[in-house]
Amino acid sequence: METWDPTTKSTLTQIPLLSVKAGPRDGAAWTQRLKEEYKALIAYTAMNKSKDNDWFRISAANPEGTRWTGKCWYVHNLLKYEFDLQFDIPVTYPATAPELELPQLDGKTQKMYRGGKICLTVHFKPLWAKNCPRFGVAHALCLGLAPWLAAEIPILVDSGMVKHKDDTAASSESSDVKAV
Repeated sequence: METWDPTTKSTLTQIPLLSVKAGPRDGAAWTQRLKEEYKALIAYTAMNKSKDNDWFRISAANPEGTRWTGKCWYVHNLLKYEFDLQFDIPVTYPATAPELELPQLDGKTQKMYRGGKICLTVHFKPLWAKNCPRFGVAHALCLGLAPWLAAEIPILVDSGMVKHKDDTAASSESSDVKAV
């Protein structure tokens, strides 16, 4: 943490570290791990809201807590760009970080794998491995997805690969008008 900027350090210290080393196949221990995951996510979300930096919504999409879905967004040039977010908890979790997916961006950047999985191998995965099992979903969002969005979305918008929803609606309206 010594090379991180003060804001990142402050944010990270406010997200509770997890203690239960359990994955989806570990029965009651996994239930305990999920409780810790929710507590960390609630703390991270509350902190973001208090700083007017709310940028995602996620929830478990199945009772087992192995599939997560939601939305994330990034504001660029005063416009909000919103994306679907999804991921599965790997069976080797927490030793293996989840692969965060933004399906709408699939194929739009080289820093992405099949199905819209964002590339986190170089920067985030070594950090995750070093902090296993203390890191969880909230940490993956904070240290994986947030910096990825900040680095990639402005480039995708400026290059025209990602359009704002109002631009897309205006384009289809103007093409409709021309057709009349």
